[in-house]
Amino acid sequence: MTSLQDRLVDGAYALGWSTVKKLPEPVAVRLGRTIADLAWKKRGKGVQRLESNYARVVPDATPERLAELSKAGMRSYLRYWMESFRLPAWSAERVKTGFDPKDVHYLTDALASDRGVILALPHMGNWDLAGAWVTTKLETPFTTVAERLKPESLYDRFVAYREGLGMEVLPHSGGTAFGTLARRLRDGGLICLVAERDLSASGVEVKFFGEATRMPAGPALLAQQTGAILLPVTLWYDDSPVMKGRLHPPVEVPETGTRAEKTSVMTQAMADAFATGIADHPEDWHMLQRLWLKDLDPEKDPGNTGNTGNTEKDPEKGTP
Repeated sequence: MTSLQDRLVDGAYALGWSTVKKLPEPVAVRLGRTIADLAWKKRGKGVQRLESNYARVVPDATPERLAELSKAGMRSYLRYWMESFRLPAWSAERVKTGFDPKDVHYLTDALASDRGVILALPHMGNWDLAGAWVTTKLETPFTTVAERLKPESLYDRFVAYREGLGMEVLPHSGGTAFGTLARRLRDGGLICLVAERDLSASGVEVKFFGEATRMPAGPALLAQQTGAILLPVTLWYDDSPVMKGRLHPPVEVPETGTRAEKTSVMTQAMADAFATGIADHPEDWHMLQRLWLKDLDPEKDPGNTGNTGNTEKDPEKGTP
């Protein structure tokens, strides 16, 4: 049975997609900033976690600097939501001009190779807008994965929203996503995965800003298994209405080593590319959940209730 809280959450998202997309863009921008500032002033768990995560990214930041970063981070996060609620109403031209990525030749060259392409990115900027730009500007459909959400109706809304932007969406759970992604890549297709947060608690341990965390093995394993090209991507905002981004050089498959060893090396290289982009634009990294193993270990974090896996839910794309 669907709980009252589930129905309220689903209703809130439904209201966002039905109402915010009808607002004039300046009004939506002001609304997002107002909501962000109110949430930041309340200093709830999400804001505190965001600030704690930023402390790893900018270790020499003063408390005042961290507060500035978390305020800017909440504004960036709400900009993502305001844009996402409005994306279904954007014209094709607005989508094409709404994103300006650097080094896009890495992607276009990889697509031309017909080897299949894996785009892997962290929770930065607006990954939905970047995806819509790919399907619209480059006229290239792609496949992605979505975490199953509760209530089911909310998951259905996210699937319908992303399919409306030209994406094929697979459920994260059920164990069939990896095989389908591999088939898409063998056919020369494109897949996009948000990949800095391990949702399975069985990912690859990497060093990220000097501390251990786990990231999904899927991108590296898919590249090894299919011969596809793995490209890390980072996104950010500036003061303009146009989101910026960068395609990083391909993550190569090592010539020697076991599959596990190759996966470890490739996932660390992916993490290093993410860290480069996040260090340059920390306020556009929307990580309001626990990420580092030290925070997930109940013995080292008394505030944790005992889960050793990252089970905090958020309505973002998962990874295999």
